[in-house]
Amino acid sequence: MLKIIFLALLSGGIPVAMAMAAASLIYLWLVPGSPPFVVIHRMVSGIDSFPLLAVPFFILAGNLMNTAGITHRIYAYALALVGWLKGGLGHVNVVGSVVFAGMSGTAIADAAGLGTIEIKAMTDHGYDPEFAVGVTAASATLGPIIPPSLPFVIYGMMANVSVGSLFLAGIVPGGIMAVLMMLTVAYFAHRNGWGGDVAFHWPTLVKALIETGVVVGWPLSIWWLITEQQTPPQTTVFLGLLLLFLADKWFRFQAVLPIMTPVLLIGGMTTGVFTPTEGAIAACVWALVLGLLWYRTLNLRLFVQICLDTVETTATVLFIVAAASIFGWMLTATGVTSAISQWVLGVTDQPWQFLLLANLLMLFVGCFLEPTAAITILVPILLPICRQLGIDPVHFGLIMVLNLMIGLLHPPMGMVLFVLARVAKLSVERTTMAILPWLVPLLLSLALITYVPSISLWLPGYMATG
Repeated sequence: MLKIIFLALLSGGIPVAMAMAAASLIYLWLVPGSPPFVVIHRMVSGIDSFPLLAVPFFILAGNLMNTAGITHRIYAYALALVGWLKGGLGHVNVVGSVVFAGMSGTAIADAAGLGTIEIKAMTDHGYDPEFAVGVTAASATLGPIIPPSLPFVIYGMMANVSVGSLFLAGIVPGGIMAVLMMLTVAYFAHRNGWGGDVAFHWPTLVKALIETGVVVGWPLSIWWLITEQQTPPQTTVFLGLLLLFLADKWFRFQAVLPIMTPVLLIGGMTTGVFTPTEGAIAACVWALVLGLLWYRTLNLRLFVQICLDTVETTATVLFIVAAASIFGWMLTATGVTSAISQWVLGVTDQPWQFLLLANLLMLFVGCFLEPTAAITILVPILLPICRQLGIDPVHFGLIMVLNLMIGLLHPPMGMVLFVLARVAKLSVERTTMAILPWLVPLLLSLALITYVPSISLWLPGYMATG
């Protein structure tokens, strides 16, 4: 009955969060024996979680980076690095999304922020709008895979899994996805005879490579000094940051400091300096330092507007989580999750078959539900089956998030689809058709991540043992 009520409300156009809360209330009203106050109790306890404090801070950090003009710096860096390749701006699109993913944590922010710049640049250089939209949509899925990631925070809270492990697990899969997308761009460039979009200049490329080397070399140097030379950690990091800012001032780097955002987050979490929630606060502080003090692209008026936008977005996310908490509890209390588990295990007890069925289910659900709502509904149902079949919950988290990100590219609820349709001034139908070829690298990535668990689990395991 609970499922029927929920689906009826959802089909009537009721928002997902309202449908979940209303379905639970109606069920409690129709079925005696359950005290109504349990709804309020479960909804409050659902959002009374320390990891969820990371949500508003990651949203705020992404908004600060986007509003402070960081997207233009990222685009210029990516253009210098790969713009000279065949199909250059397509490669720039992917590389830019990889970098921006380390700050925004959401696919929609990538599509709306960096996507606006990329689509205009590609169409101005003569690329088909459909190709520009397709590569932008595909690369936007990297936002929630490469840390930091809001869906990982929600999943970690629902599944009681370390958010730090999820962040580490997303690095290698995100890199593989980026490579497959760039190979797809290369294929289209070869087929259509596209050349580079900027002239090749060694000084420009060398400067971009130097910036990349700084981003990689700085954390490695800090780690070597602390672990091998036994230097004081706080002093070493402080002096390292001071040298980093001096180098940025002297060499006028395009994007070294913005790219350092995920480096500082991952480094701080893996070394135990701060939790993922505290890391979200650190990301906000870093963004404020860059926007207000270093680049001076933020002011008080913009900051207030960013805070208001963050409050609005956070309220939406947390309301969904609260409604899903009571709905998930009702599913468990009414035996729905147990019945589904028994049915699935009766159909198959092979992990690979279950993962195939789960992928099909999540791809379907992702087309109709917002990722936060989908995670909060599906985790209580699917995770117990994963545990019985010996599937690592961190590995399954990567699978779930990627499935739901692919769902954002398709109607009827694909938010990335609608954002890009508006940005590119294309119809939803044309935008949908433009995205279809890019399902090949996305689904190939999904297959690799699903059936080669070491891709996701190697780095968390290495950091845990190292």
